[in-house]
Amino acid sequence: MSPVPPSIYLASRSPRRRELLRQIGVRFDVLAFRGGERGEDCDVDESPLDGEAAERYVERLALSKAEAGMRRLMWRKLPRHPVLAADTTLAVDGRIVGKPVSTEDAIRILRGLSGRSHRVLTAVAVTDGERTRSQISVSEVRFRSIRDEELRNYVATGEPLDKAGAYGIQGRAAVFVENISGSYSGIMGLPLFETAQLLDAFGYSCL
Repeated sequence: MSPVPPSIYLASRSPRRRELLRQIGVRFDVLAFRGGERGEDCDVDESPLDGEAAERYVERLALSKAEAGMRRLMWRKLPRHPVLAADTTLAVDGRIVGKPVSTEDAIRILRGLSGRSHRVLTAVAVTDGERTRSQISVSEVRFRSIRDEELRNYVATGEPLDKAGAYGIQGRAAVFVENISGSYSGIMGLPLFETAQLLDAFGYSCL
């Protein structure tokens, strides 16, 4: 009989990332951080740096979250297993689009996505305290033209308020999506192909 694979730690409170890890059979525990009740993954400043490209931004945050998770792990003296973290952002015309700060901001963001394409970037990082690795998934999503009434009705559901780009493709915003090119799981927040590759590099096979 094959030995039971070691668990990992997930440095994220995202229910979507937990669901996706379970989909590929990964055993994990969630690392809790200060501010978790507000949905933050960890104590990392998510402000973009001046002139920072979206690829660099999202990878920097994923790495910072994984490293913060490892520090938390060591401070709590938990069993030593790899820490996985991820970060997702959108890019439109080279501009980074993060989470909305209000309902009106969510409406503004969605108006900017209506009838056009945008990129969704998700970086995944894994560290065991000695080695740290990361990969980035980049997908393209095209929205149909969205009526203003539809935008307001969607935002009123509350679904967009904790999501990069003010929408969740796995939720009601699916009706806006005309076409995608890339990783559906990456658009959700955790690209499973890249995640499995990283975990394999740390001795954790998903199959």
